[in-house]
Parts: sequence; C-alpha cells; structure tokens
Amino acid sequence: MKENLTILLAPDSFKESMTAKEVCEAMERGIKKVSESIKCIHVPMADGGEGTMQSLVDATGGEVYKLKVVGPLGNEVEAEYGILGDRETGILEMASASGIHLVPLEKRNPLITTTYGTGQLIKACLDHGVKKLLIGIGGSATNDGGAGVVQALGGKLLDKDGKEIGFGGEELSKLNTIDLSGFDTRVKEVIVEVACDVNNTLCGERGASNVFGPQKGATSEMIEVLDNNLRRYAEVIKEQLCKDILEVPGSGAAGGLGAGLMAFLNGTLKKGIEMVIEYAGLEEKIKSADMVWTGEGSIDFQTQYGKTPLGVATVAKKYNKPVVAFAGRVGKDIEVLYDKGIDSVFSVINELTTLEEALEKGKQNVEKTAENIIRLINLI
Repeated sequence: MKENLTILLAPDSFKESMTAKEVCEAMERGIKKVSESIKCIHVPMADGGEGTMQSLVDATGGEVYKLKVVGPLGNEVEAEYGILGDRETGILEMASASGIHLVPLEKRNPLITTTYGTGQLIKACLDHGVKKLLIGIGGSATNDGGAGVVQALGGKLLDKDGKEIGFGGEELSKLNTIDLSGFDTRVKEVIVEVACDVNNTLCGERGASNVFGPQKGATSEMIEVLDNNLRRYAEVIKEQLCKDILEVPGSGAAGGLGAGLMAFLNGTLKKGIEMVIEYAGLEEKIKSADMVWTGEGSIDFQTQYGKTPLGVATVAKKYNKPVVAFAGRVGKDIEVLYDKGIDSVFSVINELTTLEEALEKGKQNVEKTAENIIRLINLI
C-alpha cells in the first residue's frame, strides 16, 4: 500500500441509521484500525433532499439552529435551519417546517396545508445577515405555490374585498391582489438557490397537483381544484409582478413552492447534488486525495439519476481517482454504475439480519467494512 495514503470520505447519510458525518467517522475508525498513517478527509454529502442542511453544516463547520414555526396544518412545530461556516450562507429544508412527515396520514389534505413555516425559516436566516440562501424543497406536504412563504415574509395576498386570504391551496381561488409593500426588503439583497431535482411545471398533467397531489392526500376532485387555483395564482403573478412561471421546469416542485421562490425571491433552481458539491468544496478536496469513498443506505441502478455516490464519482473521475461505494442494501443492475465512475460497491451488511438490527448496527458495520477494505488494499 502506498505510504501516506489520503482517502477522501464523502458519503451521504444512511437514512434512519447514521448521518453523513457519522458515516465518515465510522469509516475512519475502521481505516485507523489498520493504519494510523492514512489521512482521512471528511466531506459529509447529500443530494439536495433530506439531510442536506446537516451535511453542509458539518462539511463547512457551520451551526444548526432550532426554531418554533407554523407547521403545515397551522399548528406549532419545531424546525431547524443552518448557517454555513462562512457565516454568510443560510441553509434550510422546507420539509423541516412544512414536510409531509409532519402530517398524520389521516389528516393529509393539501387544500389546507401551508408553507408559512418555511417562510419563517427564511426570515430567521435573514436575521443572521446572510448574503445567500440555499433551500431544499423536497418532501412537501403542501400545494399552495409558496403562498405561505410570501405571507410569512410580510406579503399580503388579498381577495376582491381587500381581505387577506387564508392558508392552503384552496384559498388561492380567492386571490385578486398581491401587495408586497410590507414584504421583507432584505430578500432583494440575497442570492437564493433552490435544490430541485424535478422538472414538473406548475399546472397541467405534469403539474404539481396532478403528479404530487395524491401522495399528499388529494382526491381527484381536490386535484382539479388545486390545479385550477395554482393556475389562477400564476395568472395574478404574471399580471401584477410581470413574471411568467406557469411553464418553467421545476415550478411545480413542492406543490408549486418552486414557482413561488422564483417569483417572489428570484430563486434559481439547481440540481441538489451539484449544489452540495459546490458548497462542500468537494472538487478542490478531491484533488489532494489518492482515492474516494462514498455511499448511502441503498445503491442500485437508480443511483445514476442524481444520487450522491454517482455525483461524487463523477467529480472524482475528472481527476482519475478510484471510487469505492458503501451501501446497506445493494440492489439490481449496479453494473451500470461501473461505467459511470464507481469502481467497486460493498454492502456493509455481513450477516442475515432484520432491518431494525441493520439500522441499529450501521456504524459498526461501516467500520468493519472499512477495515476489511484497507486490509485488502494492504495486500496489493
């Protein structure tokens, strides 16, 4: 084995088992059992979905803050947001405040759910004086086009009588006037980037309501109402703000939150993994490594579609670095990944076990797998 070997550790989280940072730590423990001389560079990763905020905070030495906000049903929930290590970049996941996991199955109804809490998280980041905002918009319980965000930031959405409309996608049918006279002026000074990996438009057959509404509890009747209301929302935005977001790819993400962030915060939609790679400084760190280790809870042929291991491998191959991937579950047709930059895939499960036990033993399984890989490398 090469002396003074440097391994860059860039895994995603293993959902329900370990954060990305904890995976890095387990990998290093296994490596150090074999050789203390190997240098490990930790770059906790994510693909723009759940865990992105924590990964980028960990990767940059930032800080996580908790905040009580209005949840999707109007009740109070505790959410989180982060400030990256540069102290100038705020990061949040809309799911933390407005996510589907916050709504019990029997109460899911996108006619009434709101993104107001997400707006409160944005305001909290602005209170830190950030110059840039990174927003992940996966896992939404809402279909309000980001109307709740607008309301939380001081904008008024008024009906024909000049009264403010309520929360939820159903209320958008009443929208007549957008009043931004009280809208938080700090928004204009901030660059907003949105992690979005879907290209659905706001309305229509491939729109927010039709595609994502059912998983949020929408019946076919609700879907028609929601789709019509989002169309009305887009028409008023175009008429009064001179911004046409109806057919923009990604505008339908998170129940139309993509559209709202573009229209009211001048947000730019970006692929989640590309955003994380940029802000984690992955490319620069890969240059100094001899090999790269990545991974996530499950790896199969779908990993090629914007998932963390493939994103990491793509960067690594620019510099001809070998890539090893770890996974709890190794699924079908992983051979396609070998042609796209991943050199080897290892399952960390080494015995017949239940899912519950596998999740519980995740750290020790990753540690043991890392140790075994280094022992194998030692033989070369």
